[in-house]
Amino acid sequence: MAPAARATKVGGTIRISTRGRTASGSPNPIDVHVGSRVRLRRTLLGMSQEKLGDAIGLTFQQVQKYERGANRIGASRLWDLSRVLDVPVSFFFDDMIEGTASQSPRMLSGMTEEPSTYDADPMTKRETLELVRAYYRISDPQIRKRVFELAKALASASDAAKLSAAGGAPAPEAEQPAPSGE
Repeated sequence: MAPAARATKVGGTIRISTRGRTASGSPNPIDVHVGSRVRLRRTLLGMSQEKLGDAIGLTFQQVQKYERGANRIGASRLWDLSRVLDVPVSFFFDDMIEGTASQSPRMLSGMTEEPSTYDADPMTKRETLELVRAYYRISDPQIRKRVFELAKALASASDAAKLSAAGGAPAPEAEQPAPSGE
């Protein structure tokens, strides 16, 4: 159900507020993205909605609404979430596709300002966290070390291939660990 719009007069022009929702009444795509990042981080930490709610003084139903984007997250609440989930506030806006930002009611109304672009920190990506968790689940320290060395060798080979494709001199071969007698 779409919320009731409020009309205000600003300098002779009547403006209609949909309280951060799109003209159709659906949640602002940016609010949905921020909520999905809250859910991502909460689940990566293995935290329930109830536990997160308790930590910031909310019910699990309110956390659900935040995660779906049905309710907007204010600045102070976003700050609290960043502390409880142990991420910077910027984490909640990372990996937002350009199409999401362009669907914001502010962008659709013509009030646009291009944000600066940057590469998201790979340490905040779900794939990185899953890889680290899997790595530390390897109980045998020797196997864990070999997986580590394999990952380094693959990264070196990838770097050498990129350099070669760009026309540069190939990097020296990565040192391979000596095979063990297993």
